[in-house]
Amino acid sequence: MQAGQQTDDGGHQRQHRRHPAVQRQGPVHAGRGVGPGRGRTQQCGSDQHDGERAPGHRGLRRNGGIHGAALCGRAGAARAGECTSDNALVQLSAVIVILRFSFEPVDNTRLARVCGSLDAHLRDIEAALGVKISRRDAEFRVNGPKAAAERTQSLLEALYERAKRPLAAETLQLALVGAKAPDQVEADKPVGDDPLVLRTRRADLSARTPRQHQYLQQILSHDITFGLGPAGTGKTFLAVACAVDALERASVQRIILTRPAVEAGERLGFLPGDLTQKVDPYLRPLYDALYDLLGFDRVTKAFEKGQLEVAPLAFMRGRTLNHAFVILDEAQNTTPEQMKMFLTRIGFGSKCVVTGDTSQIDLPRGTQSGLIDAEHVLAKVKGIAMTRFTSADVVRHPLVARIVEAYEARALREAREA
Repeated sequence: MQAGQQTDDGGHQRQHRRHPAVQRQGPVHAGRGVGPGRGRTQQCGSDQHDGERAPGHRGLRRNGGIHGAALCGRAGAARAGECTSDNALVQLSAVIVILRFSFEPVDNTRLARVCGSLDAHLRDIEAALGVKISRRDAEFRVNGPKAAAERTQSLLEALYERAKRPLAAETLQLALVGAKAPDQVEADKPVGDDPLVLRTRRADLSARTPRQHQYLQQILSHDITFGLGPAGTGKTFLAVACAVDALERASVQRIILTRPAVEAGERLGFLPGDLTQKVDPYLRPLYDALYDLLGFDRVTKAFEKGQLEVAPLAFMRGRTLNHAFVILDEAQNTTPEQMKMFLTRIGFGSKCVVTGDTSQIDLPRGTQSGLIDAEHVLAKVKGIAMTRFTSADVVRHPLVARIVEAYEARALREAREA
């Protein structure tokens, strides 16, 4: 097909004359397809039409029910998705394309793993990326906005490569997390940086989202790092992974784990046993990460050698922590006084990571959170890094991201009404 031609739904070509001298005027206007009584103000050359059909303009056809925003074009720039006439040159901002590709060598077992039962995986990809996928054997057809269609092709190719082995249940969801935010990847992940490799028992450990990559970089390059965001974004797990890596490389001599002993709306009473047994229930998420990254036997030996230490936050007062990697978890349940006390414990050769979710504060009503206070007070202090995660970084069950988004939306509504 030549430039300046369009194909309607029946496959017939429509030839539009190229306007000899059309220039872009004013800001870009988004709107629906230009037609009788449709579309917002469009500036095309010297003519202007608002909701009315321009003379000689045949309009923009729907393509699979997807509309691109109508934009004023530049002179002589007849590209795919443009419609030209005597008085108008309109370009689709979201160009609808159809990509056709196939996998080689053809392997029906791998295809079945990629597509899922009854093509369930393809339906998940369609819903996440806003495209339409159809296939015949190993030949795929992707219909949708150009950028989304290209991301879909890249995602399917990556999954096909990994499908030499059975795909884990979370593989597709984790792949979709990265595929849904390409702009965030370019903005957050420095160009040319190699993937960060941490020395742990988990060979597959790596950042799953751009902000996780940024978070790891900040931990490695700053002495104090804050990880703020909703549950399931990997704040605590990645902090423990960095601590294990530092211990394995002998960058620090010990790992210290602490968190405030505040129950989530429950009254557990006084627990029996020694100090470790009393605080173990509060530090269970940190233990889970340690067992995953070091193994049970290695963790047990590290405690015996004094390389691992757990302690309630109140027992940090008066200490100076040299050559240690210190992690404060659930920091939203600290008071400003506790937060200040903890941050001033850091000694020479030490690193500190503070994690928390300001939407899950369990402090008594009217008590200010030390994490919120520190976020404002320390925002511009040199040497302190802050990574703010969002629901887009959730790497748990896909419903978790939707739950987080629902609560965030309600909080925004309440803030506006207040």
